[in-house]
Amino acid sequence: MYRILLKILKTGLLTEPFPPEPPDAPSPFLPVARSLSIRHVDAGSCNACELELHAMSGSYYAPERQGIRFVASPRHADLLLVTGPVTCHMEEALKDTHEAMASPKAVLAVGDCACNGGVFRGSPAVRNGVDGQFPGAAKISGCPPSPNDILAALKAMTRSDQEEPPASS
Repeated sequence: MYRILLKILKTGLLTEPFPPEPPDAPSPFLPVARSLSIRHVDAGSCNACELELHAMSGSYYAPERQGIRFVASPRHADLLLVTGPVTCHMEEALKDTHEAMASPKAVLAVGDCACNGGVFRGSPAVRNGVDGQFPGAAKISGCPPSPNDILAALKAMTRSDQEEPPASS
């Protein structure tokens, strides 16, 4: 046990520094003004983007402090988050998931594969990303994109250009 403790002390910290909070970020102890419920669909990826999503979902980045959460049902979701190229087998399921969502709804493609097919582009087994199914989808490029990039895009989707309506007395 002493040997392990010495190795830990000798090695030191191997984690990256905590991302800085923007000055206008809400306090984690106050309820957020906006929230975002996300339904994630893996449309045939290599799972690199899912690993980044799992990393982003942990306590290090803490998206739930900012009102960003993943839900199991598309009926509870505001955003459809797609990873991986849309395979022929997942095309119909992806459309059904989008149709099951209540309006207003948005689509976000995470990673090069979801954006335009990535390394799988041109394969007869894929539909080359979400462009054909959802032309107005927001996109985060990268193979895979970092948790900081994903979280920044999700935060940007929750911002409102207008002020919050005043609370009624």
